[in-house]
Amino acid sequence: MGLAPSFASVDKIIKPILFVLCLIPLFFIVFIAVQHVNPIEYFLDQTGLWALRFLLITLCITPLRKLSKWYEMIRFRRMLGLYSFFYAVLHVSTYIIFDQSLDISSIIKDIEERPFIMVGFFAFILLIPLAITSTNAMMRRLGGKRWQALHRLVYLIGIAGVLHFWWLAQSKVKLGEPFIYAICLALLLLVRYPPIMARLAKL
Repeated sequence: MGLAPSFASVDKIIKPILFVLCLIPLFFIVFIAVQHVNPIEYFLDQTGLWALRFLLITLCITPLRKLSKWYEMIRFRRMLGLYSFFYAVLHVSTYIIFDQSLDISSIIKDIEERPFIMVGFFAFILLIPLAITSTNAMMRRLGGKRWQALHRLVYLIGIAGVLHFWWLAQSKVKLGEPFIYAICLALLLLVRYPPIMARLAKL
């Protein structure tokens, strides 16, 4: 009998705890934002960061599952992916509603002046079908192969998300953190190379 938690314990104990833990960043973001000199900018930056962080954490599940042999870990992936979408929705809606005051012409002008915003919108638009089709019912409706093909968009979303952050940080001459995320994403994509994934499974 293995030491890894069973399916029942994952659903009844670990997943509710994980659900609450994933909300903790939002609590701190709001707490700090209301005291910040520029609350909208702070909320915008932090929700974008956590959307990217949860996306990278989601991509960690498959290699960690192979290494740990704890196959039930796959049951966390959907929740983590949806939290990435949740923080991305907060990020985009804050930009459109509060930063740009729902002014379409202002948004277009901002995109022309700061093209990295378009890269961020591109990543967000690609996230939408992944969130919509994350349920078991949608997986059955699409069929396994089509569902998997669609959800491989997560790799492109990751690249676009890191590029969006890198480009933004470059304008502020702060490339340290996006460089770390770029390295993490590169490693997470590299371990998906079939020979490397096969070796991980044998460890």
